[in-house]
Amino acid sequence: MKEHLTKVCCRPGATPQEADDFLEHAQRFKALSEPARVAIVNRLASCGESRVCELVEVLALAQPTVSHHLRILREAGLIECERHGTCMHYRLVPAAIDELRATLAP
Repeated sequence: MKEHLTKVCCRPGATPQEADDFLEHAQRFKALSEPARVAIVNRLASCGESRVCELVEVLALAQPTVSHHLRILREAGLIECERHGTCMHYRLVPAAIDELRATLAP
């Protein structure tokens, strides 16, 4: 399918994108195809940073389930984490979110 994806410009004034960009965007959108992951991204967008225990409480999901969703979002490049003592703190990767926003912008 990649051979069919060449430079495309979908909106006036948009910069044409390379086929590799489409694959990366698709992987990120796929990571957002699960409601719990959308909720995690929404939470991180609203509070800036969150720990796993906070996400477990807000989402009312088991810790292994939340960790699984965080791993998928991290592998997609949408979030990053940093260790503070014994806790992992998660936050959005602004550039990744901006790229998805630009893909959908009119």
